[in-house]
Order: sequence, then structure tokens, then C-alpha cells
Amino acid sequence: MRIASLAMYVSPPPLAAATATLWAFLRDDLRREGLTDVPDRLDAALHHADAWLHPALLLAQTCGYPYVRHQRGKVRLVATPVYGHPGCDGADMCSFIIVRAGGPVRSLEDLRGTRAAINDPVSNSGANLLRATIAPLSRNGRFFSSVVETGSHLASIDAVATGNADVAAIDCVTFGNTQRFDPGRVSRLRVLITTASTPGLPLITRGDASEDALLLLRGSLGRVITEPTLAEARDLLSLKDFAVLSDADYEPVAELARFAHRLGYPAIA
Repeated sequence: MRIASLAMYVSPPPLAAATATLWAFLRDDLRREGLTDVPDRLDAALHHADAWLHPALLLAQTCGYPYVRHQRGKVRLVATPVYGHPGCDGADMCSFIIVRAGGPVRSLEDLRGTRAAINDPVSNSGANLLRATIAPLSRNGRFFSSVVETGSHLASIDAVATGNADVAAIDCVTFGNTQRFDPGRVSRLRVLITTASTPGLPLITRGDASEDALLLLRGSLGRVITEPTLAEARDLLSLKDFAVLSDADYEPVAELARFAHRLGYPAIA
């Protein structure tokens, strides 16, 4: 049996239910189209990052920076979701650099010597985009006084809101979902600036998937967008479409990393 993992946007709770509804449609549609070994349910036990290169992978959502760093040539791009939140532009999306609403920070320069929170050093939205934004202001490879790794965007939001950090970069989909379904969580925060935009989090399948299997997956995703019974799930997920992007389309993600390296800022510090 293959595995499927769609774990990137499943919190707050309404998103998990909508994602399960979406998968139930995909499962049944793929089976009708003749694809074998389609799992009944999304894998809730496997960490999302462990699914990306799993030999039994049918479908997962990865992040653009891990894709360009570790997954090129090992997985196949299926499609990239198009979301309807502010900060999304087709398949492209930015991050919001957030600070406390009542704080004194008014510019990027005001962040010098403050405490940054990142969800993961290999996150495009939480680390790579932030690093590229800060790199021109760095001195001898440093800008912040300290950096804490929180493990998730929601934990980074909480760190800034509670004063355990002063700044974080939150992808616009997570921020939009939180504003909509858990507004109290971001009520003490404001967006200081938006980062550059890059292609969003792609859906992938295993590298040895056949062309026929790839076309079946894309066909089913297309029907997700047109199926009337999924209207509520699409609305909850702010899901507007799926775009088929190439490996070259993700090169700007890698270029932002190279840009920061050229400026002597290889890691957020």
C-alpha cells in the first residue's frame, strides 16, 4: 500500500477535517481511474518530512527549500496548490515578517540585535525568505542577538506573541488560516514587511512514479477544483486551483539562498 501525507496545513482544526474530506475524494477518484494501492486514509503517524522521500510515497506536500536542496531528482513534482490568502499570487507566496503590535520596531534595521524565531532551518517560508531579507543588513554574518528554533510556524507565532522572541517569518497561508480560525493567536502581532515571493509548497510523488500515474494524480487534483461537493472544503482551505510547475520554476528558491551566501549570511544568526 502506498502512503499519502498532507500535513502542512492541518491546523487550526477545521483545516484537518477539510483536508481529510479532500483526500477521501482523491482516494475514490484515483481508484475509479484505475490506480492501485491507494491508501484509505492520510498517514497521521509518519512525520511529514519522513514522507517526502519514502519509497512507498503516493502523494505528499513538501516545502520549496527542502525540494531544491535535497529532493530534486528523487521525487516528481505533481502540482502546486494555489491559495486565496493575502500574500498569495497564483502559485507564488510570500512570508510575513511579524513583530508585536505594541512594540517599537518600525523597520528592518530596528530588528538588529533582537531575538528571532524560526520554525526550521530548512524551511523556505520561515528561514530561507527571512535570511534573504536580512542578508543585506548583516555584518560579519550576524544580525540578531539570538535565534530560537521552534519547530512550527504556530510555535513561532506564539513565541513572538508571548515575548519569547521579537520577530519571525510566517508564510502567508499559515498566517491567513490563523487569522481566520484562531484570530486571538495573532491579535497581539502585526506584519512589519513582506518577503520576496517564491513558488508555494508543491505536491510530490516518488521519483520512480510512471508518467501515467503522474497524469492520474494531476487529473484527480483538477477534479478537486471543479467538484461541487468539495466547495466547503475548498473554502475552508482557501484552495483556488492547482498549478503544474517545473523544476526550473523553483530555481528562485535556490537563488535566494545563494544570494544570502554571497552576502556572507549563510545562516540566520
